[in-house]
Amino acid sequence: MSVTSLPDSRAALPLVAPHVHRTPLLGSRTLSEETGFDVRLKTELFQRTGSYKIRGPLVKLARLTQEERDRGVVCSSAGNHAQGVALAAAMLGVRAVVCMAENATPAKIEATRGYGAEVVLHGSIWDDADAKARQLVASEGLTYVHPFDDLDLISGQGTVGLEIHEDWPEAEIVVVPIGGGGLISGVAAALKRERPDLRIVGVESSDGPAMQRSVEAGELVTLDRCDTIIDGLRVKRVGAHTFELVRRFVDDVVAVPDAVIFENVLWTMERCKLVVEGAAAAPVAALRSGLVEAPAGTKVVCVLSGGNLDLSQLRGLRWN
Repeated sequence: MSVTSLPDSRAALPLVAPHVHRTPLLGSRTLSEETGFDVRLKTELFQRTGSYKIRGPLVKLARLTQEERDRGVVCSSAGNHAQGVALAAAMLGVRAVVCMAENATPAKIEATRGYGAEVVLHGSIWDDADAKARQLVASEGLTYVHPFDDLDLISGQGTVGLEIHEDWPEAEIVVVPIGGGGLISGVAAALKRERPDLRIVGVESSDGPAMQRSVEAGELVTLDRCDTIIDGLRVKRVGAHTFELVRRFVDDVVAVPDAVIFENVLWTMERCKLVVEGAAAAPVAALRSGLVEAPAGTKVVCVLSGGNLDLSQLRGLRWN
């Protein structure tokens, strides 16, 4: 990937900042005392739609030609990406179609409609819905908005990193969850441009470590199976762009089991009074599991990527 093709979050910031919340960077005395680090939490759970996912679509849609804006956009998602695209499109006056599986959670369907998108229900799994979205690209000329592997989208997600740098320029390590890789790619590229010495650590579920396996192999790897039930971390294959950006800008990728991540969803609720979804708890889980190695007192940021928690996934869990 050439320097000219790298996502530029500085250029994206004016397209994002007027439409999003500047989410706070909160200190955590409890997490700091337990780990020995100086820890702060970037709380994207307080973002509009409940996650960082609105940032990238704002950039993608703002950079469409007038002809593309007139035709509209389409995406496939049953979660945060759907709502991010829907709200960004409403803000910018662009038609949005969101394809979801027919068994998608009714609350998520209604939330997406509530943001102004047209919802098309098709098939029983995401792959079916995605096939329908691709069909609408061909039949109606809609622009497809990829959930993670798009450089405009990645540059928008990277504005999370710019806010971290502006709010705490002394930070030494930033820990970011990895699903398809859009968030960590943008954050890492943005922060390394500002602070090349800053360390970036990515966290996946060990029940579906597509990025970790790809980095280890030195090429894109498609997992035979992906057993994680955490929506924001569940991919069999990361993006071509995101893989190259992670190889270039991310210092380490670690993996934590689903069970440990869910324990840290509960821990974060109890000790930090923050309701986070599974993907957002992954950085906390990595920190508390000792997977981020650094001297005592190191200034560490955990990116809490969202708060759209599926409470049904917590059934059966118990406090330790």
